Amino acid sequence: MATRRVVAEVPAWKRALQRWAYYKSYFPTLGLMRDDCLYETPAVQEAIRRLPADVYDARQFRISRALYLSGRKEILPKDEWTKMEEDVRYLTPYIKEVEKEIEERAEWNKK
Repeated sequence: MATRRVVAEVPAWKRALQRWAYYKSYFPTLGLMRDDCLYETPAVQEAIRRLPADVYDARQFRISRALYLSGRKEILPKDEWTKMEEDVRYLTPYIKEVEKEIEERAEWNKK
């Protein structure tokens, strides 16, 4: 319900611009999601380690396929591109959790 309200509040021109920018990016043409392309900081590495096995395997498959396609200078057929609606931030909740734990640990060590 909250998602619908947020989408409704975004102006149509901004949504169109976001859609255009998303599909002009390289990663959807390789079948990657936004969270597959994050720089691997220690917090991101820990978040990846905490992923459920099926999500982790799907991520590894997408990355392996993207590396293969990139090496051959190819892209996926357009019907196999990652769609903007399907591109969920699957890793972000884990990253936030890890960063919160790091902050708590730092605060605890101060005392």
